[in-house]
Amino acid sequence: MFDFTLKTYREFLQRLSSLPCGSFAAFVKDLSPTAIVLRHDVDKLPENSLAFARLQHELGVRGSYYFRIVSESFQPRIIEQIAGLGHEVGYHYEDVTLAAREMKKEGKREKGEGRKENGGGRRESGDRKSKASEEFEIELFERGIESFEKNLAALRQYADVKTICMHGSPLSKWDSRMLWEKHDYRDFGVIGEPYFDIDFTQVAYYTDTGRRWDGEAVSVRDKVVRRREKGERRQETGRSGERAMEEGKGFPRFHSTFEIIQAIDRGEFPQRAMFTFHPQRWTDSPAAWTRELVWQNVKNGVKKGIVVRQK
Repeated sequence: MFDFTLKTYREFLQRLSSLPCGSFAAFVKDLSPTAIVLRHDVDKLPENSLAFARLQHELGVRGSYYFRIVSESFQPRIIEQIAGLGHEVGYHYEDVTLAAREMKKEGKREKGEGRKENGGGRRESGDRKSKASEEFEIELFERGIESFEKNLAALRQYADVKTICMHGSPLSKWDSRMLWEKHDYRDFGVIGEPYFDIDFTQVAYYTDTGRRWDGEAVSVRDKVVRRREKGERRQETGRSGERAMEEGKGFPRFHSTFEIIQAIDRGEFPQRAMFTFHPQRWTDSPAAWTRELVWQNVKNGVKKGIVVRQK
């Protein structure tokens, strides 16, 4: 059996059904003993996500599906079907990147040294910026939060959106989590964002980024951080009070889905974890499976270079 197929995903779900699992919203609300969060980033090919959602529904499992606002992800018919199956629908936001693209089309460009980010969305201490660069950033973030509010409202026409999750946009210099340096997503009726509201020193994190479960070497922004301490205010601390965490630190690491299944069978899988799936990578079609494998290998080479330059 090959990895990253629906057949493999079905086997994974069948094993996982022995553990308490569900959506991120349920985890945040703490209304159930949910310990395993099933997160799905609908970056493209939303039909694949619908296949995931149907399979989960068949097996009595719920998860969270985060849709981007761009056309390759935002398909109202599919959004409504996934929500109708009892799954959570969330917003996969990338509004700083979208605002930057619009400004570029208008001929507005950042000047001077600008901002250097450390991979977690934070401004490095000691960064120097020109006045023009500061003015560019002010307008960028004003447009970014306006974009976020507008796009969140658009998605809420088709589902009851309670949580959000940043889309990485690895080729963009901008990390949209920067929005929360000056704003609070709770002001928009949002109850949680995984990168801020899960303490990943206590919860294992596994993502299929790079088409494998140990792809941190090719992960540009899908990196976990410490949860904000109770009582901290985002407006005051921004992300300065958070520290980047190595993915899987203190928890077992896995390369393939089959290794995860074996760990569950042996009773050796962590009791609390979040999985991040990108359903466009999972298919039973031999041709599509091969295309995705080849294209992912190409992307991994590019992203590995970006990660090296960030260090």
